[in-house]
Amino acid sequence: MLTDTHAHLDFPEFASEVPNVVTRAQESGVSRIITISTTLESGARAIQIAKQFENVAASAGIHPCYVDETPDDYLPKLRALAIQPEVVALGEIGMDYYRANTPPEDPAERLSWENKRQRQGHFFKEQLDLAVQLGLNVVVHQRDSWEDTLRILRPYSGMLRAVFHCFGGTLAQAHEILELGFQVSFTGIVTFKNASSVHECAAKLPSGSFFLETDCPFLAPVPHRGKRCEPAYTRLIAEHIAALRGETLEQLAAHTNQAATEFFQRKKPVE
Repeated sequence: MLTDTHAHLDFPEFASEVPNVVTRAQESGVSRIITISTTLESGARAIQIAKQFENVAASAGIHPCYVDETPDDYLPKLRALAIQPEVVALGEIGMDYYRANTPPEDPAERLSWENKRQRQGHFFKEQLDLAVQLGLNVVVHQRDSWEDTLRILRPYSGMLRAVFHCFGGTLAQAHEILELGFQVSFTGIVTFKNASSVHECAAKLPSGSFFLETDCPFLAPVPHRGKRCEPAYTRLIAEHIAALRGETLEQLAAHTNQAATEFFQRKKPVE
């Protein structure tokens, strides 16, 4: 009935507990889970998990926070992961300036700061090109990097589709994404009392333009806030958004599940 479009089942927080986590998700009405990778190693683990469970699919991609530790010749290895039949998207990829948002005053430190941003952009574009080649849509990570993320992504509108995961922007920003043919997804943040912007977006965006996700093990919804999150909590997120929209849980599940199914699949066979 529901799809968790962004989980990290390969993370150490789940360790050997994945079978129980998947079972609890199914018991809560979560019929499909996309386990998202962040590094080459994470991608390999995600694929192995997807092979074990019929209702789990995987992504492959290099998270922007890990580009510094990723070798320059990563692309053939990433492609080898991305062509696996368990992989239904490239991601999470994108730009993240959260830990280095203000340029340093020292010239040497500023050069390093600029190089890190350039490397993120370089990896982002290379992975977008790979996604186009393979007929995969992309899962975008954007944090404190709105303008640069859109600048790089805009030329790919019409060539692929992108979902801005863990969306926390304004309604105007959400519409900017939708106008490019892209989508957004909401996490447990939508259940937080102080997340008024996310509440507005979840209430007003058209059906089919957004997905549900947990981003587990992070961002557990109320009443589990501050604890480890897991895919079963997709239902709590769905119930909250349904209430915001004046829909039944069944109505919300139907259009978010259909949108996720259409997004997380290959456009063409991999040669």
